[in-house]
Amino acid sequence: MPRGKGTGLGLATVYGIVKQSSGYIWVYSEPGMGTVFKIYLPRTGDALSAGTPVEARPHAARGSETVLVVDDQALLRKVVASMLEQEGYKVLSAASPAEALALVQVYSGPLDLLVTDVILPGMNGRVFAEQLKRSRPDTKVLFVSGYTENIMSHHGQLDEGFSFLQKPFTYESLGRKVRDILDRA
Repeated sequence: MPRGKGTGLGLATVYGIVKQSSGYIWVYSEPGMGTVFKIYLPRTGDALSAGTPVEARPHAARGSETVLVVDDQALLRKVVASMLEQEGYKVLSAASPAEALALVQVYSGPLDLLVTDVILPGMNGRVFAEQLKRSRPDTKVLFVSGYTENIMSHHGQLDEGFSFLQKPFTYESLGRKVRDILDRA
């Protein structure tokens, strides 16, 4: 991404991860000198030796449904797809609403869930989801964003009663949210 053209969510994402880990961030900035970020994370009880096996991550919530992941950030899209595939879901992915709609036109199987960023190139996530549901009315939707749910609803990006997961999220929180939405009547 060109300099100065980011989403502005990098520091918010780091802050969320550090806070989720019960840590702190200290920032020191001086004009003409630069900025220093110090991240403090809690110490663990015991140090692991090189030969200590790490406990396997518990399964978030397994499934076999088909999920369409739409996000313009390639790395995030790949991570979410990988997380879901590890839990048994069939995953389709696209970088934009246009790419996703073209994919869905040629995909004849069931589409159980759409996981989409709210802010997308060319069309916001809500409008995209509405358009997708015209051809796939039974598809459930999970919106994700680095912005808070409150900001999204107050700025007209999302309607009341939507399913939302704020970035950054954990493997487990994504799995639980996906399973919860798919299990709703």
